[in-house]
Amino acid sequence: MKINKFTLNPLQENTYLVTDAKKNGVLIDPGCYFQEEKEALKNFIQKENIELKAIINTHAHLDHIMGIAYIKSQFDVPLYLHKEDEITLNMGEQSAQLYGLTLFESSPQPDEWLEEGQELRFGDIQFKVLFGPGHAPGHVAFYNADENILIGGDIIFRGSYGRVDLPGGDFETLKKTINNSIFTLPEKTLIYTGHGPETTVGDEKGSNPINW
Repeated sequence: MKINKFTLNPLQENTYLVTDAKKNGVLIDPGCYFQEEKEALKNFIQKENIELKAIINTHAHLDHIMGIAYIKSQFDVPLYLHKEDEITLNMGEQSAQLYGLTLFESSPQPDEWLEEGQELRFGDIQFKVLFGPGHAPGHVAFYNADENILIGGDIIFRGSYGRVDLPGGDFETLKKTINNSIFTLPEKTLIYTGHGPETTVGDEKGSNPINW
């Protein structure tokens, strides 16, 4: 699998386009907000002749859903989200108003619900769904053991972890998620984060302040 990273919108969220050798593609957390960001992402998909199969979201906070409506309108693909984050998704418009993001377009409702342990396959793209609440009630991560990669959204960052002061956030729940679902993965697992640079499980086990 190949992972293309796009850092988008005023909150500098990481959107990931995962592709296989046959040009099948999955878009994770489309955060494109400005029109030029939307068009650049669309043009990249088209220029690379990628057949987009789905949008899969780690969670539904504002900065991770800004581009869903646009991408669905352009490519007519299903949206996958965990049921517990439906309430977060439906708070998008209210959150956008609080941040003064007047260009925000509300996301359509999910087409499919994600579940813990679910095996996702789109062409040769494969992920196992790991349920990881704490930052958001329905947060998940996408794990591929063969390639030692985890696309973890806002659960954990390099030297930090997801904020817990938003609706549905809870520090003890997040701490449990990180210790039981992230730190139990092989230490060489590369974590693609929702903001900032990549890290590894091994690096974070040794230095992340979640257990301080």
